[in-house]
Amino acid sequence: MGSPMVALARSKTAAIKKAVYRQAPGKKQALLDRLFALWFARFVYNQIWEDPVVDLEALDLRPDSRVVTIASGGCNILNYLVADPAQITALDLNPAHIALTRLKLAALRHLPDHEAFFQFFGIAKNKDNVDLYRTHLADRLDEGTRAFWEHRSLLGRERIEFFAKGLYRKALLGKFIGFLHGFARIADRHPERILDARTLGEQREIYDREIGPLFELKLVRLLARQPIVLYSLGIPANQFDAMRQDSSGDLAELIRHRIRRLACDFDLSENYFAWQAFGRHYDVKDRRATPPYLKAEHYATIRDRLDRVETRLQSMTDYLGAQDAESKDRYVLLDSVDWMDATMLADLWAQIRRTARPGARVIFRTAGSHSPFAEKLDPARFAALFSGWHYHEAESKQWLAQDRSAIYGGFHLYSRVA
Repeated sequence: MGSPMVALARSKTAAIKKAVYRQAPGKKQALLDRLFALWFARFVYNQIWEDPVVDLEALDLRPDSRVVTIASGGCNILNYLVADPAQITALDLNPAHIALTRLKLAALRHLPDHEAFFQFFGIAKNKDNVDLYRTHLADRLDEGTRAFWEHRSLLGRERIEFFAKGLYRKALLGKFIGFLHGFARIADRHPERILDARTLGEQREIYDREIGPLFELKLVRLLARQPIVLYSLGIPANQFDAMRQDSSGDLAELIRHRIRRLACDFDLSENYFAWQAFGRHYDVKDRRATPPYLKAEHYATIRDRLDRVETRLQSMTDYLGAQDAESKDRYVLLDSVDWMDATMLADLWAQIRRTARPGARVIFRTAGSHSPFAEKLDPARFAALFSGWHYHEAESKQWLAQDRSAIYGGFHLYSRVA
């Protein structure tokens, strides 16, 4: 099993460096870029943090839609299938995220029923999950994906054991959230208590008692100013700079505002992002606060449409460069544009522009409030690349307000004029 892992390690390091390293950076910028590339080459996301309800409204998927998206944790690829698009191509530079996506696809195909699937990915903390993997999945995975999940740590434990011990407490994101919970307990605060709330009023009361006061601590305010602290959230230096610009330097206050939105603005009975942030698990008792792909009513529909999905360890710019003109019409960039310098942004949009059919839609999120395309491209280049495209400014602001994950500063929709 060694050779596939070596190949994956080499390819992911090169690809992530290419995506993250900025052109002509200063010494400090170059160091931060290198540190983030090393950090992000690990298993970062155990779930995706973009609200699929918002995505689906903005994308307006049709039966002939051909979607190109970044995979991340693989959740929204499956959520989009409910809307019946013709094709979804999921891309990522991180093999860990492709491995998680492919495991979800295999589990839908080969686990016995929805209950087994929910135990595996909904609860994701049951020793029987390892047996399910051995019996139903291991022999049906491609070599690289199987190598990833059977890779052993220094303690001799395979990664597939994450599903026995709690997937949502693993990966860099889960561990970082766990660190934050531990820090809160030292300060005699208990964020998880908000999950006991039954009304929005109770959510706000518990937030004011257990979470809000943490942002008054000098140490928290100091840590919020350090870009490396946010690497485990998948936030590179570029995004950190955008957040700092939006906050007028008071990042602790900006983060407090977004956490308060997550905790107080949406009913916990349906906001699975809040359950992950404050409990590191889904609502497995009532099963309301779960992603759509985990719900029993969507199980058969998604499973019947799995052949419409392909996964690739590749950048979106490189993938689109090999596709026919006007062959795609829905693009989901997540927050990847925040990582890019002007040259990368121009190269990406040139390929989107070339491959987009009339009526195509492009969505992405940003850590700050502004679109990097408008901010980083010089006016003449921007005007040329975006000629024939419409920016849905008012609708984008509405969708940002509706996004239950509440962690982003901007949501953006561009559409090609038919």
